[in-house]
Amino acid sequence: MIFVLIIAMLYEVVARYGFGAPTLWAFDISYMLNGSIFLLGAAYALRSDVHVRIDFLSQRLPMRVQQLLNGIVFLFIMMPITSVFAFVAGKKALKAFTSGEVEAVSPWAPVVWPFYSIIAIGLAAFALQFLGEAIKLLSGRKNPGEAPGELDEMGQAQ
Repeated sequence: MIFVLIIAMLYEVVARYGFGAPTLWAFDISYMLNGSIFLLGAAYALRSDVHVRIDFLSQRLPMRVQQLLNGIVFLFIMMPITSVFAFVAGKKALKAFTSGEVEAVSPWAPVVWPFYSIIAIGLAAFALQFLGEAIKLLSGRKNPGEAPGELDEMGQAQ
């Protein structure tokens, strides 16, 4: 999707400034692809533990308490919230597909169900990743703030 976004933006720049013929679709493609890239990357970022973490209080707790706290929050707060959002987004995508809904404020008026579907898929993947991370944390197989493949104090891969 990033490659498609780059090509679309390069085409728009050349068409607009090189030929004086801006496209109708470039803005729509850019926001749809940016939103898709963001949501599809959220689950991967959680797995890689690269989300911003503010843990000045929890880092003072014993590691097992940190694991339990993070696991409980992921399992009982974050996973249900993202699951509900994924369900709502999926219903919206299905409704847009069956009704042929188009982007109302765009002169290009693209159908929006592909964009809504990617939002639903990204949110579902995020919810599943919260579940996976919660299981790892609650079982003690992962420490909060530890990305996969990091080395421990002894230089061993984890």
